[in-house]
Amino acid sequence: MEEKIKAKIMDGEKMKRTFSRIAMEILEKNKSAEKLALIGIQTKGVYVAKRIKSLIKEMEGIDLPLGILDITLFRDDLHKQEQPPLIKKTEINFSVEDNDIILIDDVIFTGRTIRAAMDSIFELGRPASIQLAVFIDRGHRELPICPDFKGKYVPTSRRERVNVMLKEIEKKDQVLIMEPERF
Repeated sequence: MEEKIKAKIMDGEKMKRTFSRIAMEILEKNKSAEKLALIGIQTKGVYVAKRIKSLIKEMEGIDLPLGILDITLFRDDLHKQEQPPLIKKTEINFSVEDNDIILIDDVIFTGRTIRAAMDSIFELGRPASIQLAVFIDRGHRELPICPDFKGKYVPTSRRERVNVMLKEIEKKDQVLIMEPERF
């Protein structure tokens, strides 16, 4: 289905300020970074996590551990898919046990991806806490999951899609609301 741009929500400068604010809020809430670790959800959550990690290192000189998480096998709709799922890599080279985990994604919608991510993390151990950081919260939650840190709340309809474009992937930083073309 073809999509058209309904609105441009953020440009590169607004995104830069938003990343900085999220990084600062994480540092403010977590007084000690000693047991803090970041985990980005594949795919764009990983890039958001890398930016936050870089900003925290720049601001405080702290080099936090960063993990990459693929939640594909923990999805609750896996049985409904006609095609076999494309499994990406999970790479967490630190113990989650007793650590404060900052789980990071680009967009939160129904909350089901976050639930799957938490299930996946608990397979690796029992963290002291899991905090959630998202770049965009678009509402429409189906599960009682609320981000601890969010860049921006963008109310959308269920038909719309939020596209967080990152220079690492799309060569440009911007956030767009996409809408299906009417035929």
